[in-house]
Amino acid sequence: MDENQITTRQLVIFTVVLSFIVSIIGTVLALGMFGPALGLGEETSGPLLFNRPTILEKITETIIPKETERIVRQDELAVKVVEEASPAVVSVVASKDVPVIERFFVDPFADDPLFRQFFGDGGSGFRIPQFRQKGTQRQEISSGTGFIVSADGMVITNRHVVADTEAEYTALFNDGSKKPAKVLARDSLQDIAILKIEGSGLPFLRLGDSSKVKIGQTAIAIGNALGEYRNTVSVGVVSGLQRSVVASGAATGPEMLQELIQTDAAINPGNSGGPLLNISGEVIGVNTAVAQGAENIGFAIPVNKARRDLENVQKLGRIVYPFLGVRYTSITRDLAEKQKLGRDYGALIAPSDNEPAIVSGSPAEKAGIRGGDILLEFNGERIDADHQLASLIQKYQIGEEVTLKVFRDGKEIELKVKLEERK
Repeated sequence: MDENQITTRQLVIFTVVLSFIVSIIGTVLALGMFGPALGLGEETSGPLLFNRPTILEKITETIIPKETERIVRQDELAVKVVEEASPAVVSVVASKDVPVIERFFVDPFADDPLFRQFFGDGGSGFRIPQFRQKGTQRQEISSGTGFIVSADGMVITNRHVVADTEAEYTALFNDGSKKPAKVLARDSLQDIAILKIEGSGLPFLRLGDSSKVKIGQTAIAIGNALGEYRNTVSVGVVSGLQRSVVASGAATGPEMLQELIQTDAAINPGNSGGPLLNISGEVIGVNTAVAQGAENIGFAIPVNKARRDLENVQKLGRIVYPFLGVRYTSITRDLAEKQKLGRDYGALIAPSDNEPAIVSGSPAEKAGIRGGDILLEFNGERIDADHQLASLIQKYQIGEEVTLKVFRDGKEIELKVKLEERK
């Protein structure tokens, strides 16, 4: 930013302060010389207006420079974050052998004796187009974004970026170089995948703590915008938390995504899988979706969910989930009043799509949970619209024992349950 440039905000501040000072000067001129009382230095024999130029000097030397300095520092921080993060952000390109289709023409009456009688062996002269495969060729079929999270080449991206199991994937770096990328795991419940590129000493990003994200904080998105403009940067703020959306456009069809971070930092097609960073350069989310028909409403998966998948892959070689084994309906006030449930929050254990409320042989069955129970708390955390049961379960590891507070027959009881691996 030009140091001589004064923003509108600074001009307003200057005008307000100057008006205030002028009011003081007018009062002082009317009442007499009160220089010492105002703390402006030694008394003088001349009028205050002409003997106190330090008033304007103090304004220009303190208030405006401090505002300018603050804005410059903010810009410099964002620039520094981008410079340090960009080498670790890669474009993830999917390539595949696709059929080469050739068009040719045939005479539909070439073998018809009647037409040959009139037109001879040269055919009828009619031609209709036909299509046939003429081999295959390798083509780029899609692209997205990913980011490196370890020096040995572990990469986080979206599952829908690498959804095609028959494709081969390549990571393109900011300097134009590229490396093959192997898909290690695709998350079955959320839009996250873990990739691996060979190498050592690679640049990587630090993962932050998405549980500490606040509305209004600076958010920086980096990604392969439109599949064409690598490492495109957009800056905004976190504009919402705990959002739920139905994302379309994935090969697997519409997908419900929950507990997302909302940001007004522009996220475009191709940004999927890229990092959402805070002003300290830490990843706070994985960019995943954008609201169609809106301006600057994008969504990112909280990085704590991606961290869990990464740790699973590093330790177990796959992504695993703890399993309780219940089907439930989230309770709202309307549902509670309609069915006279006795509690207006929690998870009502009930059959779904002709499937039983309790999965046979599950941890829930072993713990004694019954259909009609209302789960109020999961290991001390209240179950409500902002804290869904499924999300609370995922905070724990397989084999951990947790305590459930259950509302049953008008009473609250506690049950112990040991989580198992989802099969």
